[in-house]
Formats: sequence, structure tokens, C-alpha cells
Amino acid sequence: MDKLFKLKQNNTSVRTEVVAGITTFMTMAYILAVNPSILSASGMDSNAILMATAIASAIGCFAMAFLANYPFALAPGLGLNAYFAYTVCGAMGYSWKVALFAVFVEGLVFIVLSLTNVREAIFNAIPTTLKKGVSVGIGLFIAFIGLQGAKLVVDSATLVTVVDFTEDFNRTGISALLAVIGTFIIAILYVKKVKGSILIGIIATWVLGIICQLTGIYKVDVDAGFYSLIPSWSSFDVTALGKTFGQCFNIGGLNIKPIDFIVIMLSFLFVDMFDTLGTLIGVANKAKMLDENGRLPRVKQALLADAIATSAGAVLGTSTTTTYVESSSGVAEGGRTGLSSVVTGLLFLVAIVFAPVFTTIPGFATAPALIFVGFLMISAVVEIDFNDFTESIPAYLCLICMPLMYSISEGIAVGVISYVVINLVCGKHKKITPLMYILAVLFVLKYIFL
Repeated sequence: MDKLFKLKQNNTSVRTEVVAGITTFMTMAYILAVNPSILSASGMDSNAILMATAIASAIGCFAMAFLANYPFALAPGLGLNAYFAYTVCGAMGYSWKVALFAVFVEGLVFIVLSLTNVREAIFNAIPTTLKKGVSVGIGLFIAFIGLQGAKLVVDSATLVTVVDFTEDFNRTGISALLAVIGTFIIAILYVKKVKGSILIGIIATWVLGIICQLTGIYKVDVDAGFYSLIPSWSSFDVTALGKTFGQCFNIGGLNIKPIDFIVIMLSFLFVDMFDTLGTLIGVANKAKMLDENGRLPRVKQALLADAIATSAGAVLGTSTTTTYVESSSGVAEGGRTGLSSVVTGLLFLVAIVFAPVFTTIPGFATAPALIFVGFLMISAVVEIDFNDFTESIPAYLCLICMPLMYSISEGIAVGVISYVVINLVCGKHKKITPLMYILAVLFVLKYIFL
């Protein structure tokens, strides 16, 4: 293990990596339930989607481990799956087979861009201060996701507000309360330097939820979106994958408009590219993996692993597979090598057999992990030089837009555009690399045409 993953060189151990891998999986396991729920709206079989999700995630994790030796886990991305189901297959009216083919082509384009150093050059072109802003923004973003998953933050006339604990206490209220308790459990254990504090917090919150269900405090109402917290051992159809496997190539006779297809493919490409770059920057910064120039060693291999997983996922039958920001939960537990990713990947394969168990893990149990990891990632804000306004203002715009626009790629877009405009107008054009000019123009064009 040490020879393969360089454990001693990275100041880690097998135990630490295993705990980190399990923790990452626990915070990501919701995708096994969420992805089939979203993609099935396109007409795809739910069981097939679940299997494709698990296998594509495993392939992505293994590729990341053995190509780049990083503790970054991959799975079908949220947002991209919604675009797949509700825009491409819904509003535009295309078959899910066409959407899968667009994802497959996007993956091939990514592979080419990764092998030709284009994506690596983009990663390295982003200024160090802006990278710090990306890291902080992702921290705020995943904390916001956690608050929503816990039902602590809910929709309102002001867009978001705190939940009313007393209204519907046996469902929403108790879920939010358990998430608060889970956050305190993780925080206290982390302060006391207990190994595996985040994983312990997830499991403890889940167990508390089960106790609440058994005592009648938590009530199950499937119609309202609340499910039993007690795992079931129902059978699962492992042959369902055949309904989606390879169907991305079965597009003969389908009416595809070339312009529409290009727009669809570019939309997948653009969001996936900058979501991945942002995630790598944020998680790598938290793990202290960036060098003195703000560059990530073996970034080409990491990006290549992401690209391979995207095309493989399309063949299996799922939307774009991308690097997950939840990887930061494993990094927070000490994960530093690909062994952590291997563990996460193996658990995704195990999840095929035990899918009913893993999909039982409630959002309020994983939410505390995301909320706490957000705290760990936001600490990078002290590394931003707020005395240099040409650096700090773009970083600020970047970090504040990620949670408020609910998109990592949008935060990066705002950060890049503002960095170029502010420095150019303020006479500091020498700081701006040619590639940053190109990125700024591309982002502006994206807002105009996509």
C-alpha cells in the first residue's frame, strides 16, 4: 500500500485513508437516491440509473486513485443531471439517448483537452488569490447545501429563511433539530481531536433518527418526501443495467438538430469543466496540496480521470460524472492519497448490492458533515490579501456568488471576469495572463449565447 500510494511520503496511514474514504462515501451516498429520482424524469429506468451511478462513480474514483493518487471522489454531478432531464429531455424534447450521447462526446472532448494540457493551463492560469476565493466559496456552497439538506434553511418570500421548528415538528422540525445535534457532535469530537469525527457524527445522527422513528417522534410520510430511516433488505434487480448500457450509441432515426446538439454538448462541457476545476482548487487547497505557485501537481492526471469517468458514465447510462466537492469531508479526516478514493469506489460497488441500506441514510445525517466541512474550507479566507483590492475584490465576488448563484462554475466565471476588468482598468494589465483574457471573453460569450 505504501509503495502504491506513497502513504509515508504523504504523512498518512492505511487507517486514516480508509476512514477518509468511508467518510467521503457517506457524504456522497445520497447521489444513489437523488440521481435516479432526477434522471428517471427523462424516461430512463430507475434501477438502471442507480447501477450506472454506482459503477460510473467507482470507475471515476479508481481512475483518480491510480492515475493521480489523489483522495478526490467522483459521481454524477447535481445540476448537470437536472439539465439533462428537465432541459434536454424535457423542454427541448430530445430522447435520453441523445442526451447520453452528448455527455459521451463531451467526455471525449475533455480527454483531448486534458491530454493537450489545455485544462491544466486553465488551472494554472487562475491567480493564487482567486484560487483562495474559490476554496472559500466552495466552503460556503457546501455548507449551504448542508443547511438545505437538513431542512434548516427553507424556501420563503425572501428566497431562504430558517425553518419553523414547531410547524410539522414530527417531520421537518425533528430533521432540522437532529442536524443541529449532529453538527455539535462533529464539532465537539473534532475539537477533542477524535479520529473519524465526521464519520462518527454522520452515523450518530442517523442512529438518533432511527431512535426517534421507533419512539414516534419522527414520522414517515412518503408522499411528503419523508422515508423510513431503518434500512430494508429488499431485493434489487442487478440486470436492469442492460436497459441503459450502450444506449448512447443507439440514436439512429432520432431527429437531432446539429445546432441544438452542439449547444447541449457545450453546456455540459462548460459547466463540468469549471465545476471540476473549482472543486480541485478548493479541495486541494484545503489539503495543502497546492505548491508555492498555487499549482496542483499531477493536475493533468486528475482532469483526465474526470474526463474518462464522464464518457464511461454515459456508456453505462448516467449524466456527467464529475469530481465531488464532498471529497473535502474525506480530506478533513486526513485523506491525502488515492487509497481514500479506492475505498470510496469500492463502497459504491458494494452499494449496488446494499443499495436499499445506503439510500436510507437521511439528508439530515450527512448535512452536519457538509456544514462542518464548510467551516474548515472557509478558513482559507485569512490567506486572501484584503489590502490589495485588485486581488481581494475578485476573490470576494467569486466566493459570494458560488452559494448565492448555486454554482461553482458561475462563481469562477464572475471571479475571472471581475479580475480581468478591475486589473485592466486600474492599470495592472501586466498581472493578467493571456489565458485569463481568453477565459473572461469566453465567460462573457457564455452568458450571451448559452
